[in-house]
Amino acid sequence: MQSEHADLLAGYRARMSSAASQEVLRSIEREAFDKGGTIAGMLAKVPSLEPSERAGAGRAANELKRALEADFAAARERLAQAALERERSGGDFDATLPAPKARRGSLHPLTQVQRELEDLFTSMGYEVLDGPEIELERNNFDALNIAKDHPARDAMDTFWVKTPPGQERLVLRTHTSPVQVRAMAHLKPPFRAIAPGKVFRQETTDASHEHTFHQMEGLVVGEGISVGNLIGTMQTLLQGIFGRAIEVRLRPGYFPFVEPGFELDARCPFCKQGCSVCKRSTWIELLPCGLVHPRVLEAGGIDIERYSGFAFGLGLSRLVMMRHGIEDVRHLLAGDLRFLEQF
Repeated sequence: MQSEHADLLAGYRARMSSAASQEVLRSIEREAFDKGGTIAGMLAKVPSLEPSERAGAGRAANELKRALEADFAAARERLAQAALERERSGGDFDATLPAPKARRGSLHPLTQVQRELEDLFTSMGYEVLDGPEIELERNNFDALNIAKDHPARDAMDTFWVKTPPGQERLVLRTHTSPVQVRAMAHLKPPFRAIAPGKVFRQETTDASHEHTFHQMEGLVVGEGISVGNLIGTMQTLLQGIFGRAIEVRLRPGYFPFVEPGFELDARCPFCKQGCSVCKRSTWIELLPCGLVHPRVLEAGGIDIERYSGFAFGLGLSRLVMMRHGIEDVRHLLAGDLRFLEQF
């Protein structure tokens, strides 16, 4: 090792031995190893040397680097042991002092809206149900009257899970409707239930599409259930969300698990003449809904001569975006604290 390198090493060792805390040691270490630091500067000079000198200079710089790394590791251990000894002997540690306060967090906006809706629905007599995110094919498709040749089963639309030959196929659930299937199998009518949770679909991600998002689906089964019950429930839901009565309308829509099926639109709560949220129409397409298809009730073991029901699905991710004016769905699951701390 060249003499100047030996002097550098000796100087760093002296500073390490006098460092009284890990913070001081880290500042010395950054000076040695960070971009623009001592080691980086030495290595940067190697290409400008004479060819005959480059190999030796590079080797000497790397030897110094390895020696410093070992010395810094030893110094960190020394300081850690010293701190431990001070704590064991009493030192500056006062056991009567309260512990430092943990940094206060906040609920994710998705969690906030989900809990509000759960409170609203439980006040109306609904149960909150949960189910597996990896589902049986029959629960995700067959029991919901989704035919074998339906496009939703295509691998381009669904995440399929590899299963051993001869076993029933598994899928990352594409909606929370399988929880409704499980509810019909285990709950005795009449009942009301909601199923919030995470769902997965093969999507090309952009500002309005994501492969992972959140839904809340509802199911009511009882005697004499009609479209009027559905509309009344949806109006109560929207009033709970927006704090005032919201006009709704139904448009015909096809969904295999309901008959008749509807698209429920809500009068835009943000404007009267049209805005970017409602695409200048004054109506917002909010959720699919309808009366539960008799085949779905039969698959759930429910007597269709006695009972009927309605079901609906609400996009929690979309609702959060509407409430807070969020322009890109990808913000919700990016884990960026700069975004989440706003809520």
